[in-house]
Amino acid sequence: MRRVTVRNATFQQWETLLTNRTKRHRAGHVLVQGVRPLTLAVEAGLPVREWLVDGDRTLSAWASELTARVRAPRFAVAPELMRELGGKDDAAPEVLAVVGLPDDDLARIPARAADDGAPLLAVALDRPTSPGNVGTVARSVDAFGGHGVVVTGHAADPYDPKAVRASTGSVFAVPVVTAASAEAVVDRFDAGAPLQVVGTDEAGDVELADVDLTLPTLVVTGNETRGLSAQWRDACDVVARIPMRASAASSLNMASATAVVLYEALRQRPSV
Repeated sequence: MRRVTVRNATFQQWETLLTNRTKRHRAGHVLVQGVRPLTLAVEAGLPVREWLVDGDRTLSAWASELTARVRAPRFAVAPELMRELGGKDDAAPEVLAVVGLPDDDLARIPARAADDGAPLLAVALDRPTSPGNVGTVARSVDAFGGHGVVVTGHAADPYDPKAVRASTGSVFAVPVVTAASAEAVVDRFDAGAPLQVVGTDEAGDVELADVDLTLPTLVVTGNETRGLSAQWRDACDVVARIPMRASAASSLNMASATAVVLYEALRQRPSV
C-alpha cells in the first residue's frame, strides 16, 4: 500500500477530480466522499479505481467490509490530506474512493414502464446552475420512486462533489444523465410509449393536483432564475402550478418544486 503524505502529483490528481469538471469527465472518474455515497456507488457496481484510507487509523467494520468488496489499489493518505479531499474541517474521513463515472446515456432511463412495472416517472432539469439543486432532485427522485434525471442544456455537473453530497449518493442509485436539448430527450421517451411532458411554473395553466400523473410522465423544471426555456415550454403538454398561500415567496426553488410534483405523483400512484 503506497503512502501519500505530501501534496504530490498523485494528490493533485485527486484534487483535480474535485475541482475541474473538464478533467473529471475526461478521466471518467469522480472522487467520492461520504458513507452513503460510497456505499451506493459500490452497490451500483461502479468500478472503484483506487481506495484512499486514513493512514493513521484502523478502519471501522463498515470501511473494512466496503474496501474488501472491491479490489483496487490502496493509498494510505495523511489525515490532513484526507481532510482536504473529504471537504472536512474537523475529523478526516476514514475512506474515500476514485470511482468510474456511470455512462452518460439516455438509454439508462427506461422509455416505457420501468422494471418495477410503474409507468415512467422521470425529471428533466432545464439548465440548472446549482450542483446542489441537481443533487437534491436526484435524491427526491430516488425517494419518491422516480426512474431517472436528465440535466439539459448548459448546466451544472451532476457529478460535481456538491451535487453528489446533496444527493447523499442517490446520483449513483438512479440514472442521472445529460442531454443537449429538449428535443433529444422527448424523442428518446416518445419512442417508447406515449409520454406526458409536465412543466412547472407559478403561472401554470392548471393546478398540479388536476394533472393525471399516473400516466408515463416527464416532469420539467426550469432554470433557477429564468424558468423554462422556450424550447422546453413548447415541448410541454401541460404547465402546472403549485398552489401557495399568500406570502413574500412568489415561487419555490427548482429542487423544492420538483419534490412537490414527485410527491403528488406518488400520492396518485398508491399501488406502485
